[in-house]
Amino acid sequence: MSTRDLVLTALFAAIIVALGLLPPIYLGFLPVPITAQSLGVMMAGVVLGARRGAIAVMIVLLLVAIGLPVLSGGRGGLAIFTAPTAGFLIGWIFAAFVTGYLSERLVNDQQSGLVQTVSFFLTAMVGGIVVLYAFGITYLATVAGLGFTKAFVGSMAFVPGDVIKAVVAALLGRAVMVGYPLLPLRA
Repeated sequence: MSTRDLVLTALFAAIIVALGLLPPIYLGFLPVPITAQSLGVMMAGVVLGARRGAIAVMIVLLLVAIGLPVLSGGRGGLAIFTAPTAGFLIGWIFAAFVTGYLSERLVNDQQSGLVQTVSFFLTAMVGGIVVLYAFGITYLATVAGLGFTKAFVGSMAFVPGDVIKAVVAALLGRAVMVGYPLLPLRA
């Protein structure tokens, strides 16, 4: 990994942490809060690609594991990984990887701006919602004992917000593609 890659992964880890400064919103019927940090996960995948995006997320999770309060609401520590929401945290790694993998395959600088933006949106939807929810709902259903149906139905309340996050990530990906093209340089 080059120095440039280290800087970019650290930058996106810092962005994910900074998005945690926004307070979480609890809905009451699920122990999973609405946070802006999943937007950072989508952005890391879209802008950095699979490998660097997943590494940026792993840096954040390492900071959480050593006890730094970098998650939304000032949460941190190993106990977070035993909570019912741990599946979503672990899913961040795979969400960033899949988002990055798909955007590396679907987006290139020869496409029109509209095609790039739509492709980034679709990759953020698949990685940041489908993959993330697969990990989070499965863990929530088994560890919290909610059952798969209740965990799935309850998690659907988060989809509209995550779709908006995917739009923001797609627009950011397109802006970076135009202003500072990282896509051809993805590792």
